[in-house]
Amino acid sequence: MFNAEVQYIGETPWHRDWKKAFAKEFREVSFADPAMGQLHRADVHTACGTTLEFQNSPICIDELTSRETFYPKMIWILNGKKFKGFRILKSLPDVDDPRLSNYEFCHTDHLKMIRKSDITNGLGKPKALTFHHPELRSIPLTSHYYSFCWKHPHSVWYQAKAPIIFDLGGYFLYQLKHRRQLSGDFSYLHMIPRKAFISQY
Repeated sequence: MFNAEVQYIGETPWHRDWKKAFAKEFREVSFADPAMGQLHRADVHTACGTTLEFQNSPICIDELTSRETFYPKMIWILNGKKFKGFRILKSLPDVDDPRLSNYEFCHTDHLKMIRKSDITNGLGKPKALTFHHPELRSIPLTSHYYSFCWKHPHSVWYQAKAPIIFDLGGYFLYQLKHRRQLSGDFSYLHMIPRKAFISQY
């Protein structure tokens, strides 16, 4: 492992600004991979052993898999300001609230839920319930979980094993998370203060 703080052709100001948030000795840290005869260069490799990779452009599945396989602890940080058709929608309740254990989030832009029993019974199309429904209206919404819409997603990111953070600009970052459901995983965002994320690593 060695550090080589240099500037790279084509590196964007967004990329450089992120790296500058961390001490110089943690930037552009290179690792030899004798087995593959390759050299891997981490954008940031922190003191706690976590590799942060800042991605400003699309990536192929082979490159994603290669990096995730090499770095045992890593986080992807994506420049979400470049995403087309990406919008944060509504506040969500705590997705792990025990009171929601018998319900699933609908895969729509509107905040609605369906009963699991309606899915398992297979008796036609499940009825969608809003949070004004008597069964759900006592469950509060949070200020840190959000639904979102991504009309033209880069599907490779849904295959990532490492955590993914969207940087949309401003004081907050958004981690992509998934709730396992019978009707298909429900993807949502966990809002994180930018300063708290940087301080953590």
